[in-house]
Amino acid sequence: MQPIEVLLIEDNPGDAFLVRLILAESQTPVRVHLAQDGMEALLILASDVVHPDLIIVDLNLPHISGHQVMERYRQNDIPVVVFSSSWDDEDRRRALALGAREFVRKPLGAQEYRAAVCAMVDKWALRREQPAPAGPAQYQRAEPKSKRTRPTARKSSGKYSTQNAT
Repeated sequence: MQPIEVLLIEDNPGDAFLVRLILAESQTPVRVHLAQDGMEALLILASDVVHPDLIIVDLNLPHISGHQVMERYRQNDIPVVVFSSSWDDEDRRRALALGAREFVRKPLGAQEYRAAVCAMVDKWALRREQPAPAGPAQYQRAEPKSKRTRPTARKSSGKYSTQNAT
């Protein structure tokens, strides 16, 4: 199984560390690419270096906010999930209007934080990569699998912070 590619757009080193740590412990291989601000995220997305299966974005970012990233990057076949500490309903409404598939508030407790991160990847990335299981409707995929192909070789660049979580 190829690793799931996640682009994490997060400026808080503590949150970035926790997300990477949680995904490194996942049974499913996950490669996390980190953008520490909105401008870096847009550069990564415009390049041919990273082909994410999921984009997790914080809203309060330096240079270009998470909302502005979503305004400038419209790619319907790649799910975008907002992972934010904001409790402002307007932030949530705006993010969903801009195309975010889900708005997840960052939990304060360690177990809840872990569960939230794992649920985002399971719901939006893992199911895109695996055939839908037979069974109850809540477990079946609502959207067709993406037709994108992945290159077998990856370019490497010192500019992008990348971690394999295997």
